[in-house]
Amino acid sequence: MNAVSIPVRTRPAYQVQVGPGLLPDFGRILRDTLGHCRAAVVTDSVVGPLYLDAVRESLQSAGFRTVPHTVPAGEAHKNLSTLGGILEFLARERLTRSDALVALGGGVVGDMAGFAAAVYLRGIRYAQIPTTLLSAVDSSVGGKTAVDLRAGKNLAGAFAQPAAVLCDTDFLRTLPPETFADGMAEVVKTGVLSGESLLSMCEAGEVAAHETEVIARCVAYKAGVVERDEREQNERRLLNLGHTVGHAVEKCSGYTIPHGHAVAAGLGVIARAAEAFGWTAEPVAARICGCLAANGLPCGTDFPPEALSEAALSDKKRAGDTVTLVIPERVGGCVLRAVPVAELPDIIRAGCAPWT
Repeated sequence: MNAVSIPVRTRPAYQVQVGPGLLPDFGRILRDTLGHCRAAVVTDSVVGPLYLDAVRESLQSAGFRTVPHTVPAGEAHKNLSTLGGILEFLARERLTRSDALVALGGGVVGDMAGFAAAVYLRGIRYAQIPTTLLSAVDSSVGGKTAVDLRAGKNLAGAFAQPAAVLCDTDFLRTLPPETFADGMAEVVKTGVLSGESLLSMCEAGEVAAHETEVIARCVAYKAGVVERDEREQNERRLLNLGHTVGHAVEKCSGYTIPHGHAVAAGLGVIARAAEAFGWTAEPVAARICGCLAANGLPCGTDFPPEALSEAALSDKKRAGDTVTLVIPERVGGCVLRAVPVAELPDIIRAGCAPWT
């Protein structure tokens, strides 16, 4: 499958371009979008040695003047201190509102750099260049930007749509298997949300052979949801399937469990809990857990339900004494269910019970 372009019709609208061999064209594509300007390229200590020079060369060949900034890799550095370092760098380099920021990396870099772009000079343009499967199918699209606080994940952030998203699927060749599996959690999640066709591809192990198609399908699904509910007032909250417990797993692990693996655990827990409480219209838990396992992912966690519940109290989806869970009633049919916070330990306990 050749490169494809998926429109995201937000305000402002933008294009997500996905396919192999795009890197040499990054500069030309962004010049057509951003015009001639300076571009701060923000990356991390893992991605930078692999791709920073090539990306800068592509941008500079198209007329951009680039300045690079590298942050430490990993969720543990997705915090206000690292964000402050990015902002100080932008100010030191005297970027203006006519300039732009380019986020080169996975979800952590994309979230932080996007947040920096959203608040520097009260907003400058930015582009996303995702380098992981997880960031390609999910975090680079939709305009959610954030950093973590000690109390929980992504608690400081802003909605800020990128000017463009450029995904060269050749970047996935350098991913360790565990990191590719991390992205598969979001693909499986999208399959549960969107319907039979995508989930069947995950079950059959066909994703790696059809990366461009799968990424494009995930992006198109998310784009449609975001267009209808950009600020996460209703339908967009469905995209948090597995995330309430998943974020709690991340926090309980001290962020040593990567995001995708934690979301997979959360997806398994909520699917099993939903069946136990009679909230599903058809059996879904065994199929979801089987699909996760087939893609090298967990479908549960050993953290105590009480610890997970306590961690979930900081979740953004909490409102007063209730928290909104995304319940998979069937494949392709998920709903929002507000439950009392006091009931959360019993729900998580049901989802963590031994599975036969």
